Amino acid sequence: MDVRELTTPDDLRTASEVLAGIWRPTDPMPYEMMRVLQHLGGYISGVFEGGAMVGACAAFPAADGSLHSHITGVAARGRGAGFAIKRHQREWAIAHGIPTITWTFDPLVRRNAYFNLAKLAARATEYLPDFYGEMPDELNAGDPSDRLLLSWDLDAPEVATAMKGDPPAEPAPAEVTALTDDAEGRPVERAPAGATRIAVGTPADIAALRADDPPLALAWRQAQRTALAGALDAGYKVTGFDRSGHYLLEVSP
Repeated sequence: MDVRELTTPDDLRTASEVLAGIWRPTDPMPYEMMRVLQHLGGYISGVFEGGAMVGACAAFPAADGSLHSHITGVAARGRGAGFAIKRHQREWAIAHGIPTITWTFDPLVRRNAYFNLAKLAARATEYLPDFYGEMPDELNAGDPSDRLLLSWDLDAPEVATAMKGDPPAEPAPAEVTALTDDAEGRPVERAPAGATRIAVGTPADIAALRADDPPLALAWRQAQRTALAGALDAGYKVTGFDRSGHYLLEVSP
């Protein structure tokens, strides 16, 4: 994968079109916004495969000196593109004296949770209920836009190691599974009951649920909001995400 910073009007237009093709029918980063962001010193990159742009990323400088990665989209054929973009973004931020990158993602999307928390070694800092309000695009329509806010400490040893393809070891297993699924795929909640380490599950494929069974998708959203946001409010911290699709959380005794 070839990742490079985008600066020309033609490349910025192409990046906007790539993102619009993923978030159809909306246009999440119109060309004009791309142009202003690039002019003000923000981060915009494209990832290329066989000479064609298959993904793009845009990030805003934040008032606290961090970089907020607002949107990253990769077409289905761009295998490995997400990791290549994050590696490039980290190198760009370090070169510009930026110590931290933040971004949000939908905590119901299992593959993204594993990528962010396990492969990149980012840290979850806050649960944001219905962060964007109603979203009309095909990926999010009909579901509250809850998001998990991440912070990526670019100089942390575990991040540097993860960028070499060696992610951190999986944390200790949970004592209690606060959210899991039953035989029919419905969410089942259980009180942590004072456990030090808990697990909060995710559906196997939330995108398929939204298309095939919207009420069940909404049930998962509500159950995870209760379990995951409730645990963070109670003092638990996310320590990782396991291969079976569970957030792992721990609280100090």
